[in-house]
Amino acid sequence: MTNPLSAVKRIFVGRPMSSGELEHQLLPKTIALPVFASDPLSSNAYATQEILLVLGAAGAGALGLVTPISIAVACLLAVVVTSYRQTVRAYPSGGGAYRVSSENLGKGAGLLAASALLLDYVLTVAVSTTAGVDAIVSAVPTLLDLKIPLAMLFITFVTVMNLRGVKESGTFFAIPTYGFVLTIYLLLIVGFVRCIGGCPQAESATHHLETIGTVSFFLILRAFAAGTTALTGVEAIADGVQAFRYPQSRNAATTLGVMGALTITMFLGISLLARWTGVRFEEEAARTVVAQIGHAVFGGGFLFYLLQIMTAAILILAANTAYQDFPRLSSILANDKFMPRQFRSRGDRLVFSNGVLILATLAAILIWVFDANLNRLIQLYLIGVFISFTLSQSGMFLRWRRLRTQGWQRGALINGIGAVVTGTVFWVIVGTKFTHGAWIIAVAIPILMFFMHSVHKHYTDVESQLLLEERRPTDRRPGNQHVVILVQDLDAAVARAVGYVRSIRPASVTAIAFDSSKSAAWRRFAPEIPLTFIKDKGSHTEGIREHLRARREELTADDFLTLVVPELMRSRRLFVLLQSFRLQRLKAKLLFERDIQVMDLPMTRDEIDPNVDESVEPARNYVLVLVARTDNAMLHALEYAQTLRGTDLRCISFGLDPEETEKLGDMWLQERIPHVLELEASPFRDIGTSITNFVRSFRPDGVDRVVTVILPEFIVGSPRHQLLHNQTALVVKRHLLFEKGVVTVSVPYHLERGKERGGPKAPSS
Repeated sequence: MTNPLSAVKRIFVGRPMSSGELEHQLLPKTIALPVFASDPLSSNAYATQEILLVLGAAGAGALGLVTPISIAVACLLAVVVTSYRQTVRAYPSGGGAYRVSSENLGKGAGLLAASALLLDYVLTVAVSTTAGVDAIVSAVPTLLDLKIPLAMLFITFVTVMNLRGVKESGTFFAIPTYGFVLTIYLLLIVGFVRCIGGCPQAESATHHLETIGTVSFFLILRAFAAGTTALTGVEAIADGVQAFRYPQSRNAATTLGVMGALTITMFLGISLLARWTGVRFEEEAARTVVAQIGHAVFGGGFLFYLLQIMTAAILILAANTAYQDFPRLSSILANDKFMPRQFRSRGDRLVFSNGVLILATLAAILIWVFDANLNRLIQLYLIGVFISFTLSQSGMFLRWRRLRTQGWQRGALINGIGAVVTGTVFWVIVGTKFTHGAWIIAVAIPILMFFMHSVHKHYTDVESQLLLEERRPTDRRPGNQHVVILVQDLDAAVARAVGYVRSIRPASVTAIAFDSSKSAAWRRFAPEIPLTFIKDKGSHTEGIREHLRARREELTADDFLTLVVPELMRSRRLFVLLQSFRLQRLKAKLLFERDIQVMDLPMTRDEIDPNVDESVEPARNYVLVLVARTDNAMLHALEYAQTLRGTDLRCISFGLDPEETEKLGDMWLQERIPHVLELEASPFRDIGTSITNFVRSFRPDGVDRVVTVILPEFIVGSPRHQLLHNQTALVVKRHLLFEKGVVTVSVPYHLERGKERGGPKAPSS
């Protein structure tokens, strides 16, 4: 039966797509342009406006500088586009400024570029959405009080569309993107034609500007820095080269060139019309600059409202550029161990859905904190953009100098000029915007860099400990298994647990309970198994932990100690876990107990057959070891599996990523592990469903046939670090919980806190 939540998800997101369909999601240039260029194209809706806002502080006479400043910005844009065309050819695997900086300037520079870009993408969503809402409010002023709810609504819409897949969202977003471009060019053509006989004047042309300063070099620099918002999103194509159809680099470079040509001509055209129509703009203006130009040129009416609709649509959907690149860059960083591994995972529709959701959440918080105020938000903009521009061009310059391939002098010249120009602009932006809010980004970037460095250090520490030779498990023989059965009630689940334990022939087996009244019944039930009663010290969990610790001390370092937890559940619904919350908490806490394994043996009431003796030993016990890596944790779990005396012992890995699967197979052969590794496909990247289907092929019934799934789990020293891992074991347990005849065993492998190499003691089990 379909889960209701899954049904709702299918309605909004669509059917799951297999990994084999990934190539069919690659984008042609006509779709890639609106996907990756919506941000720089949409910036034309407010770039000129930002210049006029700064110049207006010096009075109406200063507005004449909008044209030369716009030309300077356009020249800068041309340099950056030309430079990035070389970058996409040199780095076809994507990653943009992060890859270029890391390879040519060092990891520190790479993290600086990555941090700047990630923050810039969050700001892109916040700024674009807010600007889109402003365009709507310009047409319908009565919506002014609903700016924040509208912004949240649009973020939700763009998020859902991106979760549906790159190609599907790109096709949908192509309509407003091309519609905006055509509408702006229509505005420019009509405006230029009307200006031949005398330009129509904007509604604000006669508005008095309050002068709070004079024209100065610093004011001109501020206006230029404000106009460089036209460059936002230019690096997006360099980050997403792998999303293009083949040949990827060539198609990406072509798309980048088209984007540059469109952006430059639209920006210059809007700036010229703004000057000729006499537009004056202040923060409290009811209409945006583009709206004022459109109202003057079209005289209101249908074309004016069409312009506003298309402007609002492109501004809102411009966030799509960030939705493509934030998850993609996060996945690249996760592959390099600088971001949590969860960012590597593709969702049902082959997008990096975790990155999409995190981006939406951060942008929504930013809009709420800054009260959907575009002028406040935009002050935070551009710092990250020009950091990445400068580092990318500097890295490419050094790359040309190092490789000296054919035409390297021309390439080095282009990238060198790009680095100098963007570096200069960066310092201009810092000097002009720092006290207006840009300091927030200047503080946030090193914080994010520190976070990524900490994540990398943690993953490096974990990997080093998992591969330490001195912690390599030693061979154990069947018979070094010691079992403790938890007895809560003398029910069918306990009977099945007794039968299972008898089948594995452990070296010792005992039972524990809290209710001494069960003593006589237990002697009839399982006379060969001693029953120990634990005193209730106010917490069953603590009583069990103390007993297991004492039992553990009696054993040798080569012994395993397993707590068997029988569970008799009323139904196959997840909510029944709430009814046994104490038991679930016990199992979770025991994961952090050293050298103790937890065997979960669940069954539901509908499995009980009064004609069957549940305590009978199962004839077949298929033991499956779930393999993700060939490390100490897996070898530790494999040795545990050997003590269960299964009918068959099989090592299984489900291929979520073809490259990782191939590496795993090679490592398995190199380790010379004396068991065959079975590589099973997981086309929909859902390990829970894949292992469930695999387990069902054994037709377990819990009485005659049992499947035992061994789950290696490495336990990190700090609870907060546990969040950096995928929790695969938890997903598997949830899927197998209600599977008839399936037993799951958690085999924890504890890592030392704060240790890198050496130091940790060998596991005592």
